[in-house]
Amino acid sequence: METGEIIQIFAESGFQIDRQALDAMRTSSPEQIQHVVKTMDSSVLVVGIEHIRPIGQDLTLKTISLPVTILKDITNQSTCIGEYTEFVQYFRDRYSSLGEILRKRLGARPIESLKKRNLDTREPLSVIGMVLDIKTTSNGHKLIQIEDPTGTLRILIHKERDKELFESANRILLDEVIGITGTLSSDGNLMFVNRIIWPDIPNSQNTTINGKNRVGKAVFISDIHVGSKTFLEDAWLKFIDWLGDDINYLVIAGDVVDGIGVFPGQDKELAISDIYEQYEKAAEYLNAVPKHIKIIISPGNHDAVRQAEPQPRFPERITKMFRNDFIFVGNPAMVDIGVKVLIYHGRSMDDIIANIPGFSYNEPTKPMTEMLKLRHLSPIYGGRVSIAPEKKDHFVIDQIPDILHCGHVHTVGVSSYRDVLTINSGTWQSQTEFQKRMNLMPVPSRATLVDLSGMEYKIMDFN
Repeated sequence: METGEIIQIFAESGFQIDRQALDAMRTSSPEQIQHVVKTMDSSVLVVGIEHIRPIGQDLTLKTISLPVTILKDITNQSTCIGEYTEFVQYFRDRYSSLGEILRKRLGARPIESLKKRNLDTREPLSVIGMVLDIKTTSNGHKLIQIEDPTGTLRILIHKERDKELFESANRILLDEVIGITGTLSSDGNLMFVNRIIWPDIPNSQNTTINGKNRVGKAVFISDIHVGSKTFLEDAWLKFIDWLGDDINYLVIAGDVVDGIGVFPGQDKELAISDIYEQYEKAAEYLNAVPKHIKIIISPGNHDAVRQAEPQPRFPERITKMFRNDFIFVGNPAMVDIGVKVLIYHGRSMDDIIANIPGFSYNEPTKPMTEMLKLRHLSPIYGGRVSIAPEKKDHFVIDQIPDILHCGHVHTVGVSSYRDVLTINSGTWQSQTEFQKRMNLMPVPSRATLVDLSGMEYKIMDFN
């Protein structure tokens, strides 16, 4: 319906309507709009989206197109050119952002000030530092060097003094920011650790989103890899046929196409060898999704954007191939769909899995949970992930999401950590020759369905 007609219907019943609610109602039929008006609380003066969402639970309103708000996106914010000063600014911002979180939990001192302490007192002290180096001594103890803007300090975690503490020290990664409490050695050059504090998210989330606004259903997928010979078209078409009136959102966490030259010998595995033809085919598939479903797309390392993360959204040459109601965001990005969804393709999981004992690609939510504990999506600098030295570290998890959605590893997992739902949504590609050589077994043709009202989920299998 035209906006003027919708406004008139509400006005005739004594209501005003704000822009968000108006946008949400545009795809609704006159009967649906009349239903909203009739069921509206008479005490409401201005109808907002918070009034539309609860009514949307009614079966007659399942096809209402609910709005999407972009809360965080790197697109058009990249200014770095790779100079030395930019690397310094990047790490200082990381330290400042995560250090501020830790300072609320412990009274930390600058490292330089430790030299001015009376070393004979041996009282416990606390510092906050970025991990500069990690070593294991000949006796099996952990010797870690940390730094803050004032200096560096070596810290020792004894393997036998506190076994639980020592085990937790195996989680420590290069370039992450941690809090340390311990006692100094007699010369003041070494700290014996008795406690490690991570930024972490609170035990339970005091969400700013009113529970009554959580309405609708969202589907989470990633790693479609259109253009690959191993793209599972039959399963994909089953998935498209399954998408119905009760689905409100489709969130895609990168690797829409297989790309060109991403790994050695990839050209032999391509069904479509032109990158733009790959996107044309992907647009054909996704444009077939019912129009009432809001589609949100973030890029991944196979997509035609810069490889250095954070990545901007697709360029216009690609986005214009898709319907104009699609929402394109960068990687990472935070969107509000009634719940806050942090979308990150997940390439840093390669580094996290490789550096923490017991982690594997078969359990993708473990490294995702680690991201929440570290309050950072990509902690290791200089590993497998190429990170652009922006003035601001866009990987810091400053806003706590309701859902963390990743892909990349081609395996499936859903879990919950401190009220945050972690979803890794698998792939739509069977095992490639490259994956065979790497002994990686994908879990294809899955989609995770989440009922936002209660955050219940179900993994749908389209094999």
